[in-house]
Amino acid sequence: MHLGPYLLANRLFVAPMAGVTDRPFRQLCKALGAGYAVSEMVTSRKDLWNSLKTSRRANHEGEPGPIAVQIAGTEAAMMAEAAVYNIERGAQIIDINMGCPAKKVCNKWAGSALMQNEALAVEIAAAVVAACQPHGVPVTLKMRTGWCQQHKNAVALARQFEAVGIQMLTVHGRTREQGYRGQAEYDTIAAVKAAVRVPVVANGDITSPEKAREVLAATGADAIMVGRAAQGRPWIFREIGHFLATGEHLAPPRVSEVQHLLLDHLHDHYRLYGEATGVRSARKHIAWYLRALPGGEALRDQINTIEDCAVQWQAVSDYLDALGEQMDRLPAAHSADLPAPEEEAA
Repeated sequence: MHLGPYLLANRLFVAPMAGVTDRPFRQLCKALGAGYAVSEMVTSRKDLWNSLKTSRRANHEGEPGPIAVQIAGTEAAMMAEAAVYNIERGAQIIDINMGCPAKKVCNKWAGSALMQNEALAVEIAAAVVAACQPHGVPVTLKMRTGWCQQHKNAVALARQFEAVGIQMLTVHGRTREQGYRGQAEYDTIAAVKAAVRVPVVANGDITSPEKAREVLAATGADAIMVGRAAQGRPWIFREIGHFLATGEHLAPPRVSEVQHLLLDHLHDHYRLYGEATGVRSARKHIAWYLRALPGGEALRDQINTIEDCAVQWQAVSDYLDALGEQMDRLPAAHSADLPAPEEEAA
């Protein structure tokens, strides 16, 4: 699948999730079968570009390309400037966030709130495309089916976005009003796919290889995007890829492999965030990996009291050593769990 000048490795994408899809997580997902990953959203507010939070989100050191950065904001000129700023710092693809349902984003009329103002949404898309064209950088956009059940305008907007030069559209199968409640629907995504010529990516509730196949068939989408189901289960991409190619399931990963993946992930995480922030922000990743595992809840409670990275790392290593003596592979049921959504998930 091509996106501008780039040939993507496959049609299995990692969703941008604020507080989750940082560089260590993206690299891990790509190593385990994801063909493309978009960064957590970066603000278009210039006064925040030099903040530590934004600099971490914009960190792509050693990450295999193409480097895709998602930007969020409410003013066309600011969004265009933010696109160029990120291109100058290594972004090869710019993604516009019109899908985030978080209140603190929508209350500022960013994210999926922009779908209520179609003229402004299209103005922003056009401005970002115009800013990126001299650099040869493709612009993509992620949105929802609409603001609410009575106002599903994804199809109308998709046509307008395509007309101003957006090169790929991702649609989450829920309205902003739904947040992450209820079930994602795929009829609207199929309608978007039928309405435009650019690639369309289906997103929402893709939690298993079977669901991935079902969504691709139901929507005709060119690719699928996995979000929450990859939290603590980054190997879901190779599971889906294998199933789509063969119709067969891979065995759950060995405990020894999960131990290697998680401990390496933690080291990379600590290097990015430092001691104080790293030990705290790693807790959610550890909890996701260990959910539903024997003794995992007790370890999570212990982890939440630890303030030292080395001690945290060792506690996880010791737990997985002990688990490996009990079982060779993770229990299959572990793969079915879905974590609660992040507040800022895009």
